[in-house]
Amino acid sequence: MSENGYRPGDHDTRPWGDWAVLDSGAGYAVKRIRVTPGGVLSLQRHQHRAEVWTIVAGVAEVTLDGRVFAAVAGEVVTIPLRAIHRIANPGSVDVVFIEVQTGPILAESDIERLEDRYGRS
Repeated sequence: MSENGYRPGDHDTRPWGDWAVLDSGAGYAVKRIRVTPGGVLSLQRHQHRAEVWTIVAGVAEVTLDGRVFAAVAGEVVTIPLRAIHRIANPGSVDVVFIEVQTGPILAESDIERLEDRYGRS
């Protein structure tokens, strides 16, 4: 049984930028995520979903299970289930990436924040 809390057209503004759902269905969701210069998502993990990020603009700083590396337009980053990860924008132009989530539960409630610059839990 798959539970997907995302619907096409859903969107939100966050302290680091914004996201919008492009498509969703049983077991998957596709988001466009924009990280503004200086923005950084929380260090997080998910118990119910894996993610694949395709960078389409800018230069992202990716943290994945303790490794930190740059990812540029055209590169793909695979985030396995329960991996500790985040993305940051140390540059001066927006970082934009497409995130494909797969798993039995796809919802904002599956974000376990381990560290957050903006004080969110």
